[in-house]
This record gives sequence, C-alpha cells and structure tokens, in this order.
Amino acid sequence: MTDTDTSDFYGLLVPLADERLIVPRACVAEVIAWQEPTVMDGAPSWYVGTVVWNGRSVPVVSFEGTLGRAIPQPGGRTRIVVLQCLGSRVQAGNFGILTQGFPQLVRLNPDVVKPDPTRSFPDRSPVLCGLRMVNEAPLVPDFEYLEALIADETSVAA
Repeated sequence: MTDTDTSDFYGLLVPLADERLIVPRACVAEVIAWQEPTVMDGAPSWYVGTVVWNGRSVPVVSFEGTLGRAIPQPGGRTRIVVLQCLGSRVQAGNFGILTQGFPQLVRLNPDVVKPDPTRSFPDRSPVLCGLRMVNEAPLVPDFEYLEALIADETSVAA
C-alpha cells in the first residue's frame, strides 16, 4: 500500500435541487426510498418531519430549506440519506437529508479534491465549505450545526 492509497477515501455525492453535498461514506447509515414523513406542528419549514427507520423515528430535513431556499417537492427520484449523528443531542442518533436524485459513491483523494476559494459561507451556516472536484463543486455540510438545528428548534433532542 502506498501513501497515496491511505489518503483516498469514499464519499457520497448527494444531489440537491441546485447543488450537491459531499459527505464521508462512513457517516452514511443508509439511503432509503422516499416515504411520507410525519409532520411536526410548529416546526420550521426546513424540518420535513420524521420517518421510521430501523424501528426509530428519525428527523428528516431539507438542506435547501436550512439554507433559506425553496424546499423542493418530492418526486420519483427523491431519496432520504440517513446520516450518523456526531453528537448526542438528536435522540434517534441519526437524521435524514432529502435528496433530489440518487446519491453517487465517489473515491476521493487530494489530487481530485481541492478547496473552492470562490465561495464563502456565513459562520452560522449548515455549510462548512465548498470544494472543487473534476466536474463538481459540492458543499461540505456541517453535521454539528444541522444536529443543533434539529435539537434546538424541533424538540427532537432528549
């Protein structure tokens, strides 16, 4: 095994309405088919609701909504990417992000992934940074920020 091999990792490109997210494959618990969520009264518009996954009620968010953008309507290609929580504030231990297509597994290394200095994001944002890849410019989501949004604004936390 060479040094280059150890710097490779797998990520999932998650299609949104007008962007893509890139998340480490290790953070993805499962990609599931769209199912109508149970809506929580009084929740912010970005909080789509909860779905049952592995016997647990898992909160689902629209990433576009957390950015203050319009929330896309679910369609035939809509999926839910169930992610592992980094912290313990979300009771289910997982949360989901709506996709607008099928996520794609990609192999990443420093030769194909670079920071995108042309984009900046506010400190309080669900985006850590933007990246440049061969034909993509995905966003890196801030899982801790998303978990805090879910916990603080929707009463999902324990």
